[in-house]
Amino acid sequence: MNWQEYITQDPTVMLGKPCIAGTRLTVDFVLEQLSNGWLVEDLRDNYGLTPEQVRAAQGFAAAWMRLDEPTIRSG
Repeated sequence: MNWQEYITQDPTVMLGKPCIAGTRLTVDFVLEQLSNGWLVEDLRDNYGLTPEQVRAAQGFAAAWMRLDEPTIRSG
């Protein structure tokens, strides 16, 4: 999956947050919906996203996480 074909970042759209190309849907919004139990079909039915666009959001997040070792606070 080449997520770069599906994700854009424009400082004039959604304050420069990474978005699904051609939409104002941010990657973090898509990921949050998935974490809340939404299915790819729910995103398709409610927002017209394709499975490829959803996977691209996940791929972008994975690539971003590889940029640095995140620190998670405990307690």
